Amino acid sequence: MIQFSQVTKRYPGGHTALENVTLGIEKGELLFLTGHSGAGKSTLLKLIAAIERPTGGAVTVNGQNVGRLSRHAIPFLRRNIGLIFQDHKLLFDRNVIENTLLPLSIAGFDRREAMKRARAALDKVGLLNRERAMPVALSGGEQQRLCIARAVVSRPALVLADEPTGNLDAGYAIDILHMFMDFHRVGTTLVISTHDERAIQAMGGRVVQLDHGQIVAGS
Repeated sequence: MIQFSQVTKRYPGGHTALENVTLGIEKGELLFLTGHSGAGKSTLLKLIAAIERPTGGAVTVNGQNVGRLSRHAIPFLRRNIGLIFQDHKLLFDRNVIENTLLPLSIAGFDRREAMKRARAALDKVGLLNRERAMPVALSGGEQQRLCIARAVVSRPALVLADEPTGNLDAGYAIDILHMFMDFHRVGTTLVISTHDERAIQAMGGRVVQLDHGQIVAGS
């Protein structure tokens, strides 16, 4: 499903985030990315979603070289990817249901079907009773749940999650892990960047460790 072939990513100023990374991720796999802060975990996720482009090598998703996609083709790639960021990327001028609807609106879903899917996603993450609340009124854990609902509302085949349990208390973190386990059981491919040993122990899956931009274990 995903293939990194000798991928290097250098940023302006000379910082090398990834160096000569070769990695394959199978359809339906659960994979954890671990490593120190700055090891390259977030960059690897961004390369899969074509948020960043490699400096060298190739990143292939479902047979497409994402580094060579045109700007107009990238939204079509992302329709099948659920993205969960550390900083949520929520729209604070829209309420919970409107944030959840956003991917479906972009994809051109019928309004009635989109509302049905959005409410089902909010119910899954325990936020259905807050659908009219504004994001600023939500706790940090609730904002993370909203981010997850928005990521999975289009029922993507692939979910990329960057530290999804970071900065959450144990109760919220466990609930979110259970949600991811449910997604994986129905065949969703999950690639999760985390420092959370609880997540890895609770969910199993393959662990790939990065150190200063290179894979040192798990490839």
